[in-house]
Amino acid sequence: MGERIRSRNTLVIEEWEDIAAWAGDHIVTGPEGAATITEGYLDTGIPIAGPGAPLISEFAVMELVAVLGRTPDGGKAYVGRVIECAWRLPNVYAAVTAGRLAPWRAERIADLTHGLCAEAAAFVDRQLFHASGVGWAQLERLITEAVLRFDPEQAETDRRNASDQRHFDIGEVDEHGLVHLDGLLDAADGHDLNLAVARRAEVLGKLGDESSLDVRRSKAAAELARQDLALDLLIPASEGPGGPGVSRLAGARTSTTGEPEGPGVSMLAGARTSTTGDSSTTGSTVPGRKVVLNVHLTDTSLLDDTNPFANPVGRWEEGRCPISTAQIREWLRAKGTTIIVRPVIDLADHVPVDSYEIPDRHKTRVALRDHSCRFPHCTRPAQRCDLDHARPYGEGGVTCPCNEVPLCRRHHRAKTHSAWRYDIVMPGSYVWTSPSGFRFRVDHRGTHVVHPPDE
Repeated sequence: MGERIRSRNTLVIEEWEDIAAWAGDHIVTGPEGAATITEGYLDTGIPIAGPGAPLISEFAVMELVAVLGRTPDGGKAYVGRVIECAWRLPNVYAAVTAGRLAPWRAERIADLTHGLCAEAAAFVDRQLFHASGVGWAQLERLITEAVLRFDPEQAETDRRNASDQRHFDIGEVDEHGLVHLDGLLDAADGHDLNLAVARRAEVLGKLGDESSLDVRRSKAAAELARQDLALDLLIPASEGPGGPGVSRLAGARTSTTGEPEGPGVSMLAGARTSTTGDSSTTGSTVPGRKVVLNVHLTDTSLLDDTNPFANPVGRWEEGRCPISTAQIREWLRAKGTTIIVRPVIDLADHVPVDSYEIPDRHKTRVALRDHSCRFPHCTRPAQRCDLDHARPYGEGGVTCPCNEVPLCRRHHRAKTHSAWRYDIVMPGSYVWTSPSGFRFRVDHRGTHVVHPPDE
């Protein structure tokens, strides 16, 4: 099976090389007569490869596609992907021609980079020097980072336009008395909501609710809605015909001696006034965000007001993705937000302890170094993994980040109870050996086969 796959890929690679050579002979100097992308029955006018790649004669592409035996639109897109790799992604193209990267994976990469400017595409290509080990989620995060770095103004415009599409809708009641919810939230708001629902669903289970987790989560969301009096919000009220006064909404609690007095105060969702009726003591106890959002960025990201796009990219730990500094600024401006600045952690520092138990500060260092489970191709976040002593503690292994490796529970068991083994090449880089002798290198670039067991 493996030999047939390699033979098939060899034929495809030869086809790619022929297409690249052919394209060099059919370049046109202007957009007039150049091949462009077709979507449905609409000619988009967009060249078949991104900025910086040559424009190819439309009529020449028609002939080539017919020779290749492909449909007109699909064949034109295929030729465009080959040209995208050959001219704008030289590292990816070299990986394909060397047999290190399957052509179909390179085509997927070309689809994602087509809309990038030349600088952003070159950045992605440099990061994909070992493209075979990059998963789709990691690739999409890389594309996002490239857009943020090299076209921050457009990225910010797109972010604001996308933010305007936020909504939260409740559908019609069905025949079973149920409704569907549909919403689009800010990522941090969605993170808060998910954790709040998860906590309440867990409490319901501990209190004896035997429903499934999904059902308990739906009940938890309903309980959050019924207990919105916890949100003490104040809004100003407009003056009515009778003069300034207080407007009460959604269960606002008033004094025990009568209606609150005083101009221009409106109470929403449980705003509390004094027990004397004096509105001057009316206060808002709006709770701030109680969920920790860890973001990584440099000092210039937020402090350089003269050029807000000087370093436009940060990283959101929980979301495991790049995030624009404009979005981070927006989160930090949320009312009641507490900002904690922590010093940079030296991930190469050795901080051993004289015990088997691994302290939290070690877990933080290892998670920042490795990001995910270090088993081949596993993507479970390191924060949800066990920390394995690479050299067992009972055999003289130290409890130090240099000897600690994040493994999810399944792969921790495989390493402990089966013939799977790994060696630490250097902190953050590991070589695994399977029970049958296959070897894989796992590092920040992904997973790569070292060599077949018979070599």
